[in-house]
Amino acid sequence: MKQTILAVAIALSITACNDANQTQTSSISKPSEATQAAIASETARINTWFETKYEENLLRSPIKLAFEGRDERKGDLDDFSMTAYEANLAKTKADLAELQSTFNYDLLSEDAKISYDLWVYMAEEEIDGDKYRYNNYVFDQMNAIHSFFPQLLISFTPVTTLDDMQAYISRLEKVGKALNQLVDNSMLVAEKGVRPPYFAFESVIAESQKIISGQPFTEGDDSALWADAKTKLDGLLEAETIDAEQHASLLSLAKTALLNSVQPAFERLIEWQELDRKNASAQAQGVSSLPDGEDFYNYMLRGNTTTNMTADEIHALGLKEVERLRQEMEAVKAEFGFDESLQKFFVFLRENKDDRRLYYPDTDEGRQGYIDDSTAAINTIKSVLPDYFGILPKADMVVKRVESFREQPGAAQHYFPSSPDGKRPGVYYAHLSDMTAMPKRELEVIAYHEGLPGHHMQIAIAQELEGVPTFRSRVNFTAYVEGWALYSEILAKEMPGTFQDPLSDFGRLGSEIWRAIRLVLDTGLHAKGWSEQEAINYFTQNSAITLEQAKSEVRRYMVLPGQATSYKIGMIKIQELRTRAEQALGDEFDIRAFHDVILGGGALPLALLERRVDSWISSFGSRN
Repeated sequence: MKQTILAVAIALSITACNDANQTQTSSISKPSEATQAAIASETARINTWFETKYEENLLRSPIKLAFEGRDERKGDLDDFSMTAYEANLAKTKADLAELQSTFNYDLLSEDAKISYDLWVYMAEEEIDGDKYRYNNYVFDQMNAIHSFFPQLLISFTPVTTLDDMQAYISRLEKVGKALNQLVDNSMLVAEKGVRPPYFAFESVIAESQKIISGQPFTEGDDSALWADAKTKLDGLLEAETIDAEQHASLLSLAKTALLNSVQPAFERLIEWQELDRKNASAQAQGVSSLPDGEDFYNYMLRGNTTTNMTADEIHALGLKEVERLRQEMEAVKAEFGFDESLQKFFVFLRENKDDRRLYYPDTDEGRQGYIDDSTAAINTIKSVLPDYFGILPKADMVVKRVESFREQPGAAQHYFPSSPDGKRPGVYYAHLSDMTAMPKRELEVIAYHEGLPGHHMQIAIAQELEGVPTFRSRVNFTAYVEGWALYSEILAKEMPGTFQDPLSDFGRLGSEIWRAIRLVLDTGLHAKGWSEQEAINYFTQNSAITLEQAKSEVRRYMVLPGQATSYKIGMIKIQELRTRAEQALGDEFDIRAFHDVILGGGALPLALLERRVDSWISSFGSRN
């Protein structure tokens, strides 16, 4: 998988860049019985190798282990040093050489060939990306590695035993070392003349200050970490897992870790960010303005789209899609009964914050209403899933408000995966600090994108797959993952009980045009010299997005070059594959079987996904 100096197993990591069409192909003629036996043997052998290597790599990352709900190394954190980065890269090279010298590609099953090609693809991408090791921002408002550590402890370090609590405190004690390693890396990147835009510094500083505000760091209410430690210890005491003396002792150890490890590291991070932001340009610029920036951006485009589309091609596609979707919006606007221009309808939707048809009240009741209604929308989808899918996720999912220490007004909603064993549910997180940035028309489409049949459907199924090597069930290619989620928004419209009113349907179109706009803005900012304000203006001219949302989105694109292009390109490919299958199979086409083919092999680069679908279509000919 892609390794940057962050080297952290945050969900939905971006991988892949080389052209998957360059992978090997094979004859589909039926092999002899002897050859079939040889294929079965070689396939079993390589699948064993994949499992061994996956486990080796997994055990190197306590964070990945935590995401998987595993107990190993639960008191540790990843090593973020450049020495560890070099070691990980060396292992990737050694594993790739071992794979290519050990197995006979021609004696693998078709699915094993996809696994082989995928492993090679990912390894070559990581190796190719090493030349850009100093081009990635270490700290910014989106990667938010600084706020990830508290989230890891609060949400992904469960405590039900004394041993769990001791491991929790051990992990707390290691936050300082990990964060200091990341600060060191940030300093190395800055020495190369690479630093994020000015606004990223402001966000990192503000969020870091939140983390170390409150007891035991300062006067006031308990900080989020201190409150979490107390809650977990109180739970052990109530369950009589520990006694009062142990409770007091462990609480003291947790407090010491917070004061001696966490606080000094975050204070150093704040000091470094305040120092380095003086060197940031007054106007935000795309990465092409940075050293090796143009090549880096092209690399990021390839990685995020898993295609070789150029920035010019992506920009042109975006302009075309924006125009198409504006026409569809005109029709829905008329259905709603608004007689003036589309631009004035955008203003109407954006500015009438007190209209309860359009917005929830900016109160605790309004926030709970958003969570309740999102949950209800997802439950509607749950009831009809068997009509559209053969494979269903075992893990449940829930809707939650983003934790206060990382909540940002107008920031994008997001999903965190369930555990592979299904015991920890997937979570759709919503930023609810400013309900005027959360219009009602977008509630359904976001719930479908982040939850069902979107991210939770795809990621939970991938993690629970049993018929593919484990590594394939864990990787995430942004064009596939986000392409599926965007496809799911339109798929949801095919399902009964969804988008029942014009405003919700307008919200669906708003979501899709949002992704089309991203094609224009990402390439505009990073390849065509657009300013931050130009991008914000284009956004508000072509959608009903609020100014706060537009600023948040544009700033997101600026620190995640290429990522925003993946959604629409992946969606278009899945739609193209469905149309191809429908036309080729006619009455034999089964939507459940098609979706199982798309989801049943794990996340794939788009060319490998296309190969898988084409193989499925071809199999119908061999049955007749």
